[in-house]
Amino acid sequence: MQGQNRKDIYPGLEVGIILKKDQRNGNVTYGVVAALLTSSAFHSRGIKVRLEDGQVGRVCEIVEED
Repeated sequence: MQGQNRKDIYPGLEVGIILKKDQRNGNVTYGVVAALLTSSAFHSRGIKVRLEDGQVGRVCEIVEED
C-alpha cells in the first residue's frame, strides 16, 4: 500500500483514495489532492486527503506519472 507517508503526498498529486463509505468494499476513487488532512508523518491506513472535487478519504495508491 502506498500513501502511508505524508512526505510522499502533496497538493496537485493524482492519487486513488478509499472513501469512508467504501471502506468495506474497497472501491477506489481517483482524483487530485487539494489538501492533506492528516498531520502525522505516517498513518498505517493511509494519509487522509481532500480531493479537488471535495471528496475526503485515505490514500491507497499514488498514480504514477509517465
